[in-house]
Amino acid sequence: MYKSFYSLAYTPFSKELKPSQAFPSESFSEALARLDYLKKTRGIGLLVGDPGAGKTFALRAFVDSLHPNLYSTLYFPLSTGTVMDFFRGIAIGLGENPTFRKVDLFHQIQHAIINSFKERKITPIIILDEMQLTKDLFLHDLSILFNFNMDSENPFILILAGLPHFKDKLTLNQNRPLAQRIVIRHKMEPLTKDEVDRYIKHHLELAGAKHPIFSAAAIESLASLTKGWPRLINNLATHCLLLGYQRRQEQIDEEIVHDASLEAGL
Repeated sequence: MYKSFYSLAYTPFSKELKPSQAFPSESFSEALARLDYLKKTRGIGLLVGDPGAGKTFALRAFVDSLHPNLYSTLYFPLSTGTVMDFFRGIAIGLGENPTFRKVDLFHQIQHAIINSFKERKITPIIILDEMQLTKDLFLHDLSILFNFNMDSENPFILILAGLPHFKDKLTLNQNRPLAQRIVIRHKMEPLTKDEVDRYIKHHLELAGAKHPIFSAAAIESLASLTKGWPRLINNLATHCLLLGYQRRQEQIDEEIVHDASLEAGL
């Protein structure tokens, strides 16, 4: 469809973009820098951001950068299953046959983490997404589960990811034991107007664009409508390309962006 019309070799603004092809925005680069620091220190990290900010993609890029012989990664979105399902999932991911009592399960998980780190020389990385959905009791459990040798060592990396208001939950008194042990914190921010311009051009160049497909006014309008959030930019830019193809318009202008935004519900 629009790929041949705009002489594109690949589909731009796709979620299947490789981490190595990511646009290095300031917030994305800072997220990777802090996660890299966490890799060196180990312990607990916090990554938050609004929907469509690029949290999951940043985590994918971080995991993609890890040496597979030195790190093993377990990813759990907290929107699926129960709390005990999560703990059993960790045990299974660590190669254990999970027990049924929580106290035994915690001992089993800790033993597996220590064995992986000290015997096999592999650091377990556990990523918990959608943390804004968690209850305080679960956060209390985490502070117990990831306390090793009276909190004197960190044979693991635990990354807590979620929406920004999860940070507010961590400020509550009952959650301070966990919050005080967080090594790095980062909030994903939207792209600036200049970054939106470079982001769009970056993705089109990756797709094989040979000429400017979006006018300067169109990009400015797109930046204003999406407020710089990457997922919204991807969605709206794709709608623009489809509409531009339907109208046989070689360059996307401000009018197409406006009409496409109505179709996209922005």
